[in-house]
Amino acid sequence: MLSRCMSSIGVLLVVLLAPSAGCGQRDPENESDRGQAGEGDQQSESGAHQGGRTIGSGGRAGSGGAGAGVAGSDASGGEPPIPTAPTYAWDLPSDFPTPVVPEDNPLSEAKIELGRHLFYDKRLSLSETQSCASCHEQALAFTDGRVTSLGSTAQAHPRNAMSLANVGYAATLTWANPLLTSLEAQALVPMFGTEPVELGLNGQEQELLSRLRSVSAYAPLFEAAYPEREDPFTLTSVVQALASFQRVLISSNSRYDRHLRGDATALTASEKRGAALFGSERLECFHCHSGFNLQDAVRFEGKPATATPFHNTALYNIDGRGAYPEPNTGVYALTQNARDMGRFRVPTLRNIAVTGPYMHDGSIASLSEVLDHYAAGGRSITEGDYAGDGSKSPLKSPFLVGFEITATEREDVLAFFESLTDTDFLTDPRFANPWP
Repeated sequence: MLSRCMSSIGVLLVVLLAPSAGCGQRDPENESDRGQAGEGDQQSESGAHQGGRTIGSGGRAGSGGAGAGVAGSDASGGEPPIPTAPTYAWDLPSDFPTPVVPEDNPLSEAKIELGRHLFYDKRLSLSETQSCASCHEQALAFTDGRVTSLGSTAQAHPRNAMSLANVGYAATLTWANPLLTSLEAQALVPMFGTEPVELGLNGQEQELLSRLRSVSAYAPLFEAAYPEREDPFTLTSVVQALASFQRVLISSNSRYDRHLRGDATALTASEKRGAALFGSERLECFHCHSGFNLQDAVRFEGKPATATPFHNTALYNIDGRGAYPEPNTGVYALTQNARDMGRFRVPTLRNIAVTGPYMHDGSIASLSEVLDHYAAGGRSITEGDYAGDGSKSPLKSPFLVGFEITATEREDVLAFFESLTDTDFLTDPRFANPWP
């Protein structure tokens, strides 16, 4: 399917980016956030109770991944088989399910390595000033530390860069586009999108491929990743390799993970209390941040397809009817359905302490302020163009009811957030820049 799309990138981007009334979602007019989230899914992806909920455990669905192997010879004595790269063997902890891998883009070590080189290569921007890693730095869990990102033309973007940790499990990609459900399709947006301009390659497909052909290091990488292709230097190859690299960005070894796996010394007493508070009905956090990925919408092998929830977290209420400021109106920008105003995807909380600033527009600077926002049941802005009381928005999620929290409890929850940092992931050489 992807190769067919490559011949009409403009058409595909129109489908992915242009406003549309049909997004394949359930009608939000007829169900609340609670219904969309799916109580059954929350139950199956969460663990046992821990002062309310254990919010990080999850049963393994599917095997540990394909075993490594190479295509054999044709036993019938006919034409020799088309060569293929060795298949990929997942190395996942027992409490992690296997990510979904598209049939037309099977994983291989060679393809992942090619994708790593492409991810860090500034030749993927027209100006040769930015790579994918410019907005997704490993040390920051593949975010960029900015309020909102800057494109290769220095255009300021309206949204905060999302973490790529465990992005292979995400049910949808980006903050508010239910149409983007594959890493392959998503890779086209920063490369060829024009509003905003990110890498700025729109209409420059052949220039990109010419650049890559001119780099001697790429010939063996492309050939190893796609031995079956007569000419592996294609846009399809680039997109599939980028998606493959991102698919294996697995973060699974935070101190909280080790606690859930039975390490009694992994968390401090304060962090354990914070975990219990986070999983309590009083704070309500676990409704949107649960399961092995601390996220309410995930997909993996063996998991039935379900509606993907998006939530209005009461950041704005500029007209008294729940309006968010342009251009960040959430799913509404696609559906033009009033109930979708301000609805955005829930991000994973893995490595959350290093991914600030927070929210879709980076408008909250610290985790302490994030906690204040949810404790208040919404944000109140008293002056300026965005003035309004988000806590009174008629469109906000029913989970934002506000809560009382003591100073000690605040410190405990913030300490728990720190325990979600996976330092191994942030420093793993397999995910690092391969270029000298």
